[in-house]
Amino acid sequence: MSWSGGSFGAAGTCVLAPNAGVMTLDGTNTWVLRDAGSGRSVVVDPGPSIDAHLGAVDAVAEDVAVVLLTHHHADHSEAARAYAERHRCGVRALDPAYRLGGEGLGEGDVVAVGDLELHVVATPGHTADSLSFVLPAEAAVLTGDTVLGRGTTVVAHPDGQLGAYLSSLDRLRALCDDQGIGSVWPGHGPVIEDALGALDHYLAHRRDRLDQVREALRTLHARAREGEAFPHEGLARAVVEIVYTDVDPVLWGAAELSVRAQLAYLTER
Repeated sequence: MSWSGGSFGAAGTCVLAPNAGVMTLDGTNTWVLRDAGSGRSVVVDPGPSIDAHLGAVDAVAEDVAVVLLTHHHADHSEAARAYAERHRCGVRALDPAYRLGGEGLGEGDVVAVGDLELHVVATPGHTADSLSFVLPAEAAVLTGDTVLGRGTTVVAHPDGQLGAYLSSLDRLRALCDDQGIGSVWPGHGPVIEDALGALDHYLAHRRDRLDQVREALRTLHARAREGEAFPHEGLARAVVEIVYTDVDPVLWGAAELSVRAQLAYLTER
């Protein structure tokens, strides 16, 4: 599926950063949000420090009221401080290290610019500081890397915690159901027009992966009983080689981070 960003609803424009890769898909989605009656905008995740990209964001955003971050990963946050300084505005983020100005950002906050409102939802799991933003006027939720437009996200242990991530998915699903949120505007990949379907898929995928990890552990223990050394030091990689045969080996490093999170989750149970 080809994805190049564009306009969505009356308030949203996605400017796609030119940083495509195996972890960033087509690139980072920088979201510019503005209600029709206002000349001021909110910029979510300015992305990497690439002049051409920031120029493209400027062309859409014009007068920037505030920069928001969904989380701290560099492909979302690298340009935030310099971009905000250029526009003489603040950067609001959950992690204080990424803020510019006195205002933080967290669960229950409402960011209002003109008639535009964004409702902040804490969705930890992909990272400890992951946030999502509900845009009621568009019946949409901006999910950063918590839900991607294509494929599934990495929960990279130890900053990423699978228990927290599963709880965040459950919470987002309940929120979408209760508030009639129909679409996901993600941090990478195309817009999803079936929010509930996407979240159901994510939850089912995680349950399936956990079942596969449990079965891989049983396999490794069975091999050990037959005389093969149990891979205590390389357990995550050994599980990846059993479970992630359907994934391009170039992604096995990321998969190993997810397996570490899965093993930690199972150990806690």
